[in-house]
Amino acid sequence: MATKRTYQPKKLKRVRKHGFLKKMASHDGRKVIKRRRLQGRKKLTL
Repeated sequence: MATKRTYQPKKLKRVRKHGFLKKMASHDGRKVIKRRRLQGRKKLTL
């Protein structure tokens, strides 16, 4: 029997931990978004 992989992706959990709203909720998170905008990122979060 093969071992179960440790990463079992859940989209909702991922969004709640690393999503845009979570980032905007803190000062440092907003700084992350700002830096990524200045870099010209197509995707800011996730």
